[in-house]
Amino acid sequence: MGHAYTPGLKVTKATVIRKERRLPVPGAVLVKMGETVKATQTVAKADLPGNVVPLNVAGKLGIQPHEVPEAMRVREGEAIKKGELVAVSKGIMGLMKTSLKAPCDGTIESVSAITGQVILREPPVPIEVKAYIDGKVVEVVEGEGVFVETTASFVQGIFGIGGEVIGEIKVVVDSPDQELTPSLITPEARGKVIVGGSFVPTESMRKALEVGAVALVAGGTDDRNLKDFMGYDIGVAITGQEDIGVTVILTEGFGRLRMARKTFDLLKSLEGKVASVNGATQIRAGVIRPEIIVPVEEGSTLEEESVEEGVLEIGSLVRVIREPYFGLIGEVTKLPPEPTVIETEARVRILELRLEDGKTVTVPRANVELIEM
Repeated sequence: MGHAYTPGLKVTKATVIRKERRLPVPGAVLVKMGETVKATQTVAKADLPGNVVPLNVAGKLGIQPHEVPEAMRVREGEAIKKGELVAVSKGIMGLMKTSLKAPCDGTIESVSAITGQVILREPPVPIEVKAYIDGKVVEVVEGEGVFVETTASFVQGIFGIGGEVIGEIKVVVDSPDQELTPSLITPEARGKVIVGGSFVPTESMRKALEVGAVALVAGGTDDRNLKDFMGYDIGVAITGQEDIGVTVILTEGFGRLRMARKTFDLLKSLEGKVASVNGATQIRAGVIRPEIIVPVEEGSTLEEESVEEGVLEIGSLVRVIREPYFGLIGEVTKLPPEPTVIETEARVRILELRLEDGKTVTVPRANVELIEM
């Protein structure tokens, strides 16, 4: 067999995007079916139960567990402020009383005359779910969330860190092979999604954080740069929950990799427009790609593009998307037609790659994707 088919990263001027916006716990949906929403609009909200704080009242007051209910100064279900009295012992002849004060604000949830324990629950934590993209509500799940749909320009990266942010796209390089140096990131980048070219060093990530940019997009970086920036090693199984102040998306992989021309040209054409960006990445079951979404303006005649599978053949340039060669780029040198048993003892179709350093490796076909030339 001389060729096969494999998906690549999606880079398209117009496609239908549908996003699920769901609460982690039951709550209230704030929008209606068919309603047009903005990315920053809250579409659902709920209260997460506060933390439980156990109070050993019997032990603290030096009394028997069955004496605890009588010693209480607040009853079950009542609210209490930090520093207020929770319970007071009888003392001896009315003297030498011992008291216990609330360590935090909260509500008395239970009082046990068997264990002598009192459960204090901290105030609930309000949470809100934003629409994330400009679009229309196409489905409402009562008490849980909504689905928002829009037609948008769409760019996927191969790896990212940081969660959902929204900002105006600002391209600061002249070509897709230009490095995103710190000098290119100015105070005008505050609140912006900065687009670079081939490489983003640690210093540029720090500069972006310093000036208040919401996201950085570039072709690649080194894993040590990410470690230096974050202060710890990061795995590649799942990301997106990092609290780092700026979202970083790599469109090509790890190393000094030129951003694909199609990706760069599309982002350049979108400069000045507001994008929804998410660095969340998952490369195992249920693959999640970091993404940049720019809704198409109303009244635009831009037709939706279809996203098709690409032809994988001898000479194709591909990127490995799973360990142990994650992020490396190579040229296909062989496409054996018959399934082969790999190290995991699974029987799969494979291909042979010549990596950029000249090394030849064998990987499952499912572990690669085509690179835009």
